[in-house]
Amino acid sequence: MPPIPGSGLAKGLAVTLRTMTKRAHTAQYPEVQPELPPRSRGVIGLFEENCTVCMLCARECPDWCIYIDSHKETVPAATPGGRERSRNVLDRFAIDFSLCMYCGICIEVCPFDALFWSPEFEYAETDIHDLTHERDKLREWMWTVPAPPALDPGAEEPKEIAAARKAAEKAEAAAAAAAAEPAAGPSSDATPDTPDAPAGGTA
Repeated sequence: MPPIPGSGLAKGLAVTLRTMTKRAHTAQYPEVQPELPPRSRGVIGLFEENCTVCMLCARECPDWCIYIDSHKETVPAATPGGRERSRNVLDRFAIDFSLCMYCGICIEVCPFDALFWSPEFEYAETDIHDLTHERDKLREWMWTVPAPPALDPGAEEPKEIAAARKAAEKAEAAAAAAAAEPAAGPSSDATPDTPDAPAGGTA
């Protein structure tokens, strides 16, 4: 059966009429901030204390937009007779957000949880060079990182928390035992001294 002439036009007009009768929902941005999902990819924050300059994020970045500089320092031996060790000290950590494609690979491969997603997205610049955020700016974004979601009440306790809790319980037990020993006082099997009997017989 051939289509009725003009049926396509009628369907299109019907869609237009249905849309015209619905109320429009306009986002009043920037007066009203949008409600973003908790895992929005806005900007990347750096938790500098966790960074060990392993360079994994820079090597795995497909856009090569992460710049890291560091130097080595010698750490003296912790115990007498021990050998000195060397460690990397972070000098520069920068991300060029004009090149970043927000894939999140750098955050996923970081073994020490030094990079985090922040939902902040209002960092547009008039100069493209200002989109390279140095480590001080990346550290400021850490204050906007939302807290992680609560654990499932039925989930198992994380191994790190369980180990820390057991260590704390052992320390408390040892401290309680040490405090109980002085309170008990020294024990002695010797009989208490008795006063000497008076010399001479009884009257």
